[in-house]
Amino acid sequence: MPTANHENLGPDLSRVAELAAQLRVDSIRSSTSAGSGHPTSSMSAADLLAVLVSRHLRYDWDAPGLDVNDHLIFSKGHASPLLYSVFKAVGVVSDEELMTGYRRFGQRLQGHPTPALPWVDVATGSLGQGLPDGVGVALAGKYLDRLPYRVWVLCGDSEMAEGSIWEALDKASHYGLTNLITIVDVNRLGQRGATELGWDMETYARRVQAFGAQAIIIDGHDLDMIHDAFSAAAEAPEDKPVVILAKTIKGKGFAEVEDSPDWHGKPFPPEMAERAIDELGGERALTLRGPQPEAGSKAGINAPSKALPSYKIGEKIATRKAYGDALAALGGNDPTVVALDGEVGNSTHSDEFAKAFPDRFFEMYIAEQQLIAAAAGLSTRGYKAFASTFAAFLTRAHDFIRMGSISGVDLRLCGSHSGVEIGADGPSQMALEDLAMMRAVHDSTVLYPADATSTAALVQSMAETPGISYLRTTRGAYPVLYSPAEQFPVGGSKLLRSSDNDDVTLIGAGVTLHEALKAAEILAAEGIQARVVDCYSIKPIDTETLLTAAGETQGRVVIAEDHHPEGGMGSAAKDALLMAPPSDLSIAHLAVRGMPGSGTGQELLAWAGIDAQHIAEAARHLVEAGTLIGPDGPALTGQKP
Repeated sequence: MPTANHENLGPDLSRVAELAAQLRVDSIRSSTSAGSGHPTSSMSAADLLAVLVSRHLRYDWDAPGLDVNDHLIFSKGHASPLLYSVFKAVGVVSDEELMTGYRRFGQRLQGHPTPALPWVDVATGSLGQGLPDGVGVALAGKYLDRLPYRVWVLCGDSEMAEGSIWEALDKASHYGLTNLITIVDVNRLGQRGATELGWDMETYARRVQAFGAQAIIIDGHDLDMIHDAFSAAAEAPEDKPVVILAKTIKGKGFAEVEDSPDWHGKPFPPEMAERAIDELGGERALTLRGPQPEAGSKAGINAPSKALPSYKIGEKIATRKAYGDALAALGGNDPTVVALDGEVGNSTHSDEFAKAFPDRFFEMYIAEQQLIAAAAGLSTRGYKAFASTFAAFLTRAHDFIRMGSISGVDLRLCGSHSGVEIGADGPSQMALEDLAMMRAVHDSTVLYPADATSTAALVQSMAETPGISYLRTTRGAYPVLYSPAEQFPVGGSKLLRSSDNDDVTLIGAGVTLHEALKAAEILAAEGIQARVVDCYSIKPIDTETLLTAAGETQGRVVIAEDHHPEGGMGSAAKDALLMAPPSDLSIAHLAVRGMPGSGTGQELLAWAGIDAQHIAEAARHLVEAGTLIGPDGPALTGQKP
């Protein structure tokens, strides 16, 4: 199809008005054809997008991977009919695909945008995420790529109630992201009625300004005003991120539904769609494109070589410290590695990376949603982003992790201070749900090393592992168990004790591996031989080794974990053992089943029934009785009722 660039549009915006009408018509046609979708939410922003793609978005549509292209992110992901109509208007999606592929099984024009389309950076639709992701892309542009591309983000007014939006604006201001331009479609109506602020544009502006951004209020249907606002935003005259607050009308262009609270997320029935299209002047087949991007290439990043850390067997090193050491070493050997933290870098030890490579470290402060979103945005630009905080605090960012998986981005996450082992800080700081949370993420990798050597090796592996990977680290310092030459493949495990006549298998990870080793010594003094498995890879798990161990120890298995019983390492191990269980399988699953309080780490491990004494006791029960221990664990767990 023929294309015309912005120079051919003429001095006025009459052709842009035709494009806006086409976007409205195609939003109606596609959603009516699919039988679902959000046409009215698309119609309110059609004028904004018509001006943007024809006059301001510098994008080579035939080369979506071009480093110098601008970025367009629909944080308002439910307005996908508008986005896909834009793709038709620039000639990369056919009318046939728009009409027969939207919201259909097996097709790429999904109900909300995903990177199944090469012009989409990140999946959106969970509101409040597109702008935070855009911050990550803009960070890459300003500080790493050092390219003049802009990041344009379309937000809905309903999602301005999300705290993540304000985390994003705060960090955009902090980092001076004048290359990030936010467009808010203030159409007054949400899903069930009016939004919190309606059309109170001045209050929106005050809030935006309070977070350090410049606010520009416009009529979102006045093409000249839109054009002027976009031009001003691109120049960032106040040297601040710009937020364009566009007052619009939901369903604009079809009088029957304009500003009606009854048509959110509803396609028009065919006869109603026909009336709307007639009112908008009928179908059109415009194909036009805006300006091309400026020439340029990514900046080079220096990465002075840094030796990988190594540790002596027996010396006490916290795995969180080994994470920081290994991350700094990795950064010295791979210039695409970047790190982020949630203002706990001196605890997670990501500060080791920050000291070595300050230009590649981004502090997100206590804003865990923005932490993960920024990592996702950086990942879309080809950077290997490692994000760390206390493991417990990742739970508040779980939706961002989940959406990262849908986006297909590579996220490397580290959660420190896990389990009751952390001691006196108490339950608010104890991650006891994180393994379950991370295991549930699609195609994730979940790792829980017990010593510094295995931690360093697994950090190296994470850099080459696609998808979402999670490393759980421990607060306390524990003895190094392995020599620097030892290998730790993802999906593997280690046998630390074994013989030809073992009576029981003890499975641990992290802190409970050290307790299992102590338990094995206790049992050995009683004449009971225990096989000890380091289950450092929880997902994928080493099913073969676990099945072999169970089979060679008469099916007697004790699993101990510093985590709630639901969904953690024990759940993963039991799933593996049930793949082909020995006929006499007997399992004791020790986990944190009560609500902990403060205390020393060792006191809390004993209280939870996951210390060496309780592991030995559970093994003794199995060897003596040979019976399956129920879901509440051994009769004597040490926990309060």
